[in-house]
Amino acid sequence: MDDCCSAGDDGRAHRETGAGGNERYDAVFDERFAHRVARQYTKRGLTLPEQRIVDYLVDEVGIDGARILEIGGGVGELQLALLERGASSTVNLELSAAYEETANRLASEAGVIDRMTRTVGVDLAERPNAVGSADIVVLHRVVCCYPDAERLLSAAADRATSALVFSHPPRNLISRTGAASVNLMMWLVGRSYRGFVHSPEAMVSVVAAHGLQADYRRHDRAWCIVGARR
Repeated sequence: MDDCCSAGDDGRAHRETGAGGNERYDAVFDERFAHRVARQYTKRGLTLPEQRIVDYLVDEVGIDGARILEIGGGVGELQLALLERGASSTVNLELSAAYEETANRLASEAGVIDRMTRTVGVDLAERPNAVGSADIVVLHRVVCCYPDAERLLSAAADRATSALVFSHPPRNLISRTGAASVNLMMWLVGRSYRGFVHSPEAMVSVVAAHGLQADYRRHDRAWCIVGARR
């Protein structure tokens, strides 16, 4: 992004500050959660859904020199993998501020911190012009955390000049029951976070309406991956 400051003496990725963290997400996706994700990534590498996303982008879309925008990338493990395989730069939009310290550590250890920009506090669905376009836009484990999938995917699709890939839970009795249980627990403990199981076909229709045709769909018990290209 044009108004990002460059990496300073603290060894952090380029940063742009938005409105700060979002309380709804900070309370759930906290520093403990970030540390756990980073620990699993360090020990085991990418998860199977993450590897499928990378394989699709590398093998079918092509990422040499690509600019990547990830919405809700957490500690940045997908961005690290894509930079390693030839992407030129990444931008991460995050609503929880709790990932930043861990994400910067992983990027520094990988030697790619100068190619990453991290922004906290920008809700893309609410502010679709707050970030520039990118060759590829990624949303992994994100649409199920956002109430309005249509607005979020519409904004994301409009940022993608080449391809968009997103994941979502399968829409079945198990996933709906799981989401209902999580939401009940959130309500009981007084937290505003809610999970959602949106219609897969409706989400594919949204990206199609914005000029992206789904050419990759992979399903398993936990996650479904959709890849779409212009």
